[in-house]
Order: sequence, then C-alpha cells, then structure tokens
Amino acid sequence: MTSDFEAQLRAVSLRVTRPRLAVLTALRDHPHVDTDTVIALVRADHPTVSHQAVYDVLRALTDAGLVRRIQPSGATARYESRVGDNHHHVVCRSCGAIADVDCAVGDAPCLTASDDHGFTVDEAEVVYWGTCPDCATERTCQ
Repeated sequence: MTSDFEAQLRAVSLRVTRPRLAVLTALRDHPHVDTDTVIALVRADHPTVSHQAVYDVLRALTDAGLVRRIQPSGATARYESRVGDNHHHVVCRSCGAIADVDCAVGDAPCLTASDDHGFTVDEAEVVYWGTCPDCATERTCQ
C-alpha cells in the first residue's frame, strides 16, 4: 500500500516523505479521526515526527485533494482518506461516532438543488444524525 501512497503523492506533485506516508496510513486505518488522534497514531510509529509536521501534512494533503476534512456541526474537525466519490456521513448524537454513507440516490451530486442560483453543482454535503447501535443498546440496558 505504501507504493500506492507514493504514487498518489507524486500524482499531485508532493514529495514522498515519512510523515506524509504515516498520515495517509493512519487515515486509511482509522477514518474520521481528529487531529490529536492522527498525531498519536503517527507518533506511535514515528516518535520524532512533531505535532506541527502532522498539522502541515494534513493541510498539504487536504489542499492536494488526497484527504478530506469534515466537520459536522458542533464536532471537532475530522479527516478521512476517502475522497473523490461524494459520499456522506452519519453521526451519532451521543458518542460522536461517524460512519460513511454512500450516495443517497442516483449520480453525484446525489441531490438536485431546487434553485442552484446559476452555480454548477459538483458536490452535495449531507450529514445524517442519529444514535449508533452501541449507544442505542446502552440506553435500552439502563
């Protein structure tokens, strides 16, 4: 998989570096994590990588389109490596767990605006809110 990451980095004219590879690996293995979690995951394998380096890598990868930053209302920003497919998210109101939801209906952008005001719409962001199975079970057991 590292060679896939190397190819992705080169395709967007980014140098292949250990911190970039580590962040991409962390996000592949742990989607929807916040910055502090990314830092902890990267530093578990590469203790000399600084906090600032991880912040810089996240910004560069997001700007290059290799990583997506999401921030559901009232939640901290999270990062994921699933990009380019206009998927959506479901968020638990209790614990904040986030899961991917494929496009709701039809082709991207999934939703047709009732009035696009002349915009060429290429993406729709939808966040479904509810209670995850673990939190629902916890409530029924109390």
